[in-house]
Amino acid sequence: MNYSHSLSILLVFFLSLLNIHAQKVNPQTAGVQFPDSAILLSQVTIEGYQLSSKLQTFPGSLSVLAGKGLNLYDGTNMATTLNTIPGVSMQSGTYATNRIVIRGMGSRTPYNTNRIRSYLNDIPLTSSDGVSTPEEIDPLSLSRIEIIKGPSSALYGSGLGGSINLFTPVNLNTEGNLSVGYGSFNTLKTNLSGTVNTENANLWGSLSHLQSDGYRNNNEYKRTSFLSTAQWKQTKWSVKSTFMLTDVNGEIPSSLGKTQFENDPQAAASNWAAIEGYKKYQKALAGITLSNILSSKLTNQFTVHGKWSDSYEKRPFNNLTDQTKSIGIRNKLSYYRLKTDWIAGIDWIAEQYKWKLDKDEILLNENRENRNQFGVFAIMNYRPTNKLNISVAGNVNAVRYQLTDLYASNGDQSGKRNFPIIVSPRIGLNFAPNDKLAIYASVGHGFSLPSPEETLLPEGDVNPDIKPEQGFQYEIGTRLNIFDKAVEIDASLYWIELNNLLVTKRITEDIFTGMNAGKTRHQGFELLLRNRVFGFSSFPGKLNSTFSYTLSRNRFIDFINDGNTYNGNDLPGIPDQYLQLQFDWNPFDRLDLNTQLQYTGDQFLDDANSLNYEGYFLVNFKASAQFQLKETVSLQLYAGINNLTDTQYASMLIVNAIGFGNSEPRYYYPGLPRNVYAGIQFRF
Repeated sequence: MNYSHSLSILLVFFLSLLNIHAQKVNPQTAGVQFPDSAILLSQVTIEGYQLSSKLQTFPGSLSVLAGKGLNLYDGTNMATTLNTIPGVSMQSGTYATNRIVIRGMGSRTPYNTNRIRSYLNDIPLTSSDGVSTPEEIDPLSLSRIEIIKGPSSALYGSGLGGSINLFTPVNLNTEGNLSVGYGSFNTLKTNLSGTVNTENANLWGSLSHLQSDGYRNNNEYKRTSFLSTAQWKQTKWSVKSTFMLTDVNGEIPSSLGKTQFENDPQAAASNWAAIEGYKKYQKALAGITLSNILSSKLTNQFTVHGKWSDSYEKRPFNNLTDQTKSIGIRNKLSYYRLKTDWIAGIDWIAEQYKWKLDKDEILLNENRENRNQFGVFAIMNYRPTNKLNISVAGNVNAVRYQLTDLYASNGDQSGKRNFPIIVSPRIGLNFAPNDKLAIYASVGHGFSLPSPEETLLPEGDVNPDIKPEQGFQYEIGTRLNIFDKAVEIDASLYWIELNNLLVTKRITEDIFTGMNAGKTRHQGFELLLRNRVFGFSSFPGKLNSTFSYTLSRNRFIDFINDGNTYNGNDLPGIPDQYLQLQFDWNPFDRLDLNTQLQYTGDQFLDDANSLNYEGYFLVNFKASAQFQLKETVSLQLYAGINNLTDTQYASMLIVNAIGFGNSEPRYYYPGLPRNVYAGIQFRF
């Protein structure tokens, strides 16, 4: 039975459950409500730092996306969503090639997201090699996204860049949703989801599909995913499960040199086009959490989770086949008192990664890696008054890799790498004298381990000298609600001192290795401003604006590579500033007009700062209309234009690209030209 058939059977099963339970549960008659795009800071409930609380009392920098903010414009690419958050930059070369950078962390990873942790319902999405792919999840399958910027210490593994935490919906009504959208380049997106509620149980599921011919040659893409949660509640305990399947098949056009990028951006790189290169993979994730109320003050959550993936990539230089399987446990014990909360827990993940390389059906290499991660975390929140919240946290991590060479023809390159135990402390405080003002500050330590591939020397042996990157982040910020909550401001300053920055160095077209880049310094200012411009009961209706701005400086303090000194240079691949302005206008109750103005600043392409990519400006527009067909049935129609000014730009850059033979270095992934889309969504 193939994977598509399996997904079809799951859908039939899901729909049958809806039909069975619909006969048992009295339908809710409450009218369907469309979520607001504005988020009032004092009213947002977040899960950051493992405690459900108001964002206004959170002792650090955290951003929340929910409602319409999750499904901006055509909703096919998470970059449009994440780039609305100051301090966060997501570059997207294709649907299958993305990189997320938070406060300058992760910019050196060539073709994916590293140095950032991601979680779905508190279940790790990040593999033990540090790679995260949250963009594979359809935003229509999520209720909110929480982004913690910078070292998050005890919370989520002390990732230097921070963490991206995804949460599925929790609906109290039995309902269904069907969405279909179509756009330029034969891009089709569909999503079917629904919720069934009984007295003690809740079942939710979502089936989504995205396919596109792509703007460029050798650029077709298909992704089908199924995501489901189930919860059973009793008086003293509850059980919640999360299950996800993903099937992806995407062609690879790769990056282009400057001449081809400027004159023929639709082309694929010649070597990838010649062999019709592609990547296909299947993934599964499952987790189950048992929550117990041990007393009025003591609760415990125990989670067992596992992941599996099977991937094949056809490449010009060789073909890569790899499989991953992992299992893990997470336990969190929470003790609540009037002024103090205590949380302690453990995380353990064991993962096996197997890969082999072949060329013209001749085996070149085969290896197996066993990776073990173990962490102990603790956090204490102390509230001496109802205006002050002090958070003290710590995390102890131990990681080891073991490489087994399964291809003896080129010599046995087996080895192991046991990293020293790393302790990451954090302290933060939040002072909120009233519901209009909050001031927060924090100091935290974080680290990122080299991926197993980065620990290997070009010859394939384990590098005994490579070290984890470690650093401290210092931040201070404020949250304001002023003019009767008509204006919301979240502003922060941060400073990160980083030692042993991990960089991926390209030796040949198919060989990468990791190295430590001495010391770097990351400084920045972030501003998020939401403003209710006007709100009349009659025309011109309601107008809201959202303005986000990031100004950052990311520099090498001490970095010498191949005899070249780069001290004082800017790190490449990070825009010096990023600005976004959105206007959301409701001229009438059921009509919504949204305009997005986006500016991405200059960024260098190499460590020497000899090549600079100039900033660019984009404009997107979307119109949507809602209709209430029946008391519990609504319809939404939408249409829009992306890149209204038809700007030619690079949506993703590869830093320190190397030209092989007589070819130009391929730095650029062309962004999409002007493109249009339209769609329909039913809620019932």
